[in-house]
Amino acid sequence: MTTRELLNQIAGATEVNKHAITALSVLSEAYDYAKPSSFSRGLRIDLGGVAILLISGTASVDEHGQTVHAGDFRAQLRRTYHNITGLLASEGATWKDIVRTTCYLRDIERDYAAFNEGRTEFFREQGLDPLPASTGIQAILCRPDLLVEIEAIAIFVPASSNGKC
Repeated sequence: MTTRELLNQIAGATEVNKHAITALSVLSEAYDYAKPSSFSRGLRIDLGGVAILLISGTASVDEHGQTVHAGDFRAQLRRTYHNITGLLASEGATWKDIVRTTCYLRDIERDYAAFNEGRTEFFREQGLDPLPASTGIQAILCRPDLLVEIEAIAIFVPASSNGKC
């Protein structure tokens, strides 16, 4: 489907449906933390046969809500990508459907080179072409042991909407 066809399909939408997305096999819900947070891991919006996934800031957290790989930036980055991959898969999407990421680094001066290397390697493994739009920002993250957090937006035509089974 071309970009123009996709936009025409969205423009012709008569109904908008949305629901929270989860991937409990890789990370817990934020509201299940010891100190609960009031957000969904992601939101799926179905609009005119097109699905949009808005994935909340995701980090190196396991299925029990615990930080994993404390102090190891590269391992935290890989776990973060693993968690986002799980969220995408739970809705029938892949990294090839990602159109934008926003990447928050606790210490951008210290970690940006490792981040860029890790991101480049991961995107190459995923066979992404074109690459998603992306922004890197230094930020205070929700836990002091987290070094990176990534938000993502995916847009795709679900298999049930494009004639596939």
